[in-house]
Amino acid sequence: MMSLSRISLQEVVKRQYTYKLRAYIQVFMSLVFIQVLGILFSFNGVGMMGTSSNTFDISVHFYSADIVVIFTLLWAFISAILITTQAYRNDDFAFITNRLSSNLSNMLFLLTISLVGGLTALLSSHIMRILMFVLGQSEYLYTPTEVSEWIIGLIATVLYVLLFAAIGYFVGTLVQLHKIFAVLLPVIFFGILILGAGTMNEAIFRNVFEFIFEESSLALFMVKIGVLAALLFSGSALLSNRMEVR
Repeated sequence: MMSLSRISLQEVVKRQYTYKLRAYIQVFMSLVFIQVLGILFSFNGVGMMGTSSNTFDISVHFYSADIVVIFTLLWAFISAILITTQAYRNDDFAFITNRLSSNLSNMLFLLTISLVGGLTALLSSHIMRILMFVLGQSEYLYTPTEVSEWIIGLIATVLYVLLFAAIGYFVGTLVQLHKIFAVLLPVIFFGILILGAGTMNEAIFRNVFEFIFEESSLALFMVKIGVLAALLFSGSALLSNRMEVR
């Protein structure tokens, strides 16, 4: 006797997503390592100012979680590239799957690690504060942050991490589509930086930077990052449909 079981796309995506949360634990372990490394680098401060006279010398160092956030962005970018590789894609074949369910589960996973990465990156400032009190050799002053400002900072950090994850996923998909992109993309990236350094293209880079990183309206910023991430993920899904099937 034969039976036919129909599994919905939602159920398949849920199973794959749950599996990836358990199987890709090394992604979260690497997050811990990279953020600890960022905290260590942050002990040199992210800026300083000072003054002196004949009788005294004052140096003021500024500390923040900026370096940890930058390290987290790089971690999200690299992690997104890794899950597009052949070894990770083969894990999906443990389930009844297709390109759509695989991409959707990957996107949910990247959204999850973006939430975790953004939250822990912002909370790392509290760890730094504790360590400064315990290990600091000089007086440490803390400027309190309003709850609303902290929430805005959390939303912005999570969205930035998600954007870099989406970029990494798109780049990884291109490389898997054809290995030449592994060489071509870095050449194009650094070539644009070099050629644009001393020409009118610098204005283009500045406009792109301001468009992404200097938006004053939180709502508009969320729309911008959401649209960019959606376009990158959609492009990745379309490109993955051209890969070989198994």
